[in-house]
Amino acid sequence: MTLTTPPRPLDVAALFPELVGMTRTATRLHPRPGSPTVHESSVGGPLLWPAGEPWASCSQEHDAPFELNTPEEVRTLRRIRALDVWTDEDHAEVSRIHAGHDPALLPKGPHPLIPVAQLYARDVPDLPFPEGTDLLQVLWCPFIDIEDQPGTESVQLRWRRACDVAEVLAAAPEPAYVGTYELVPVPCVLHPERVREYPAAHDLDRELAERIGRWTDGSLDYRDDLSVAAGWKAGGWAAPFTFRDSGGPEELRCRECSAVGEPLLTLDHTEWQGETSSWRPVEEPQGASAAPTDLTVGRGYTLQFYGCPTDPRHPPVTVMQ
Repeated sequence: MTLTTPPRPLDVAALFPELVGMTRTATRLHPRPGSPTVHESSVGGPLLWPAGEPWASCSQEHDAPFELNTPEEVRTLRRIRALDVWTDEDHAEVSRIHAGHDPALLPKGPHPLIPVAQLYARDVPDLPFPEGTDLLQVLWCPFIDIEDQPGTESVQLRWRRACDVAEVLAAAPEPAYVGTYELVPVPCVLHPERVREYPAAHDLDRELAERIGRWTDGSLDYRDDLSVAAGWKAGGWAAPFTFRDSGGPEELRCRECSAVGEPLLTLDHTEWQGETSSWRPVEEPQGASAAPTDLTVGRGYTLQFYGCPTDPRHPPVTVMQ
């Protein structure tokens, strides 16, 4: 399956020559529900994890302000929601799942992390893989409050060389409960596509950003149509700020060495929406789901992982934008 981003509606660098030379290449991941294997790049799929290596976990204390669900209940809920017609039993099951379990049942840690993404270098050549590695695995804790800065245990990156994994873990452990199903992505296969991006306004010189902000061309918008790609992507430029006034480098510095982070991975709850509909792949029919991963960050913002340019193995910095 091929998914192709439509050409940008106009050449913005022809209007603003200062943008010439400022492009970066990003890889739109185009996740779509499927049954990925450990040997494929995926979102929410199984990981190529060594059988003899302890599974990633989080031992932090977590509040559970909402009723809990089990991972199996999350899968059941999604299966029922996908049905065209619900039986009385389906309605009763959904009501039971929504009622959830008492947060007091949440066991003490450590809690197994859940897979968020697995990316092979062959599919995402724009990522800064450390020398000798060709596989990135991203995991997080299903209790983290994305609106706060997660601790280093809550979000983990694992860089590997795939051929070093001789015996693959047969079944990954799952947490007893998750805080919200919205932090558990639907297993998706990827359809990577490299695209060219221009920087978001907050990464431009202020005078240029203000001139671009005053520019109009019908329904076109620099932020939504001409700069940073919508949806899940690897590399490229940082996502536009949607509710932050500014984003100074102080919040994006590596916790271990203070180097200013570089955009590594962007997670979004939709692949496109009303104002970013120009990014809908040409192969997608009208009415296709724009939220294939069923993952929501905060109130529908993007979550950007910033990697350390000095040592990609340092824990990432995450920013909701």
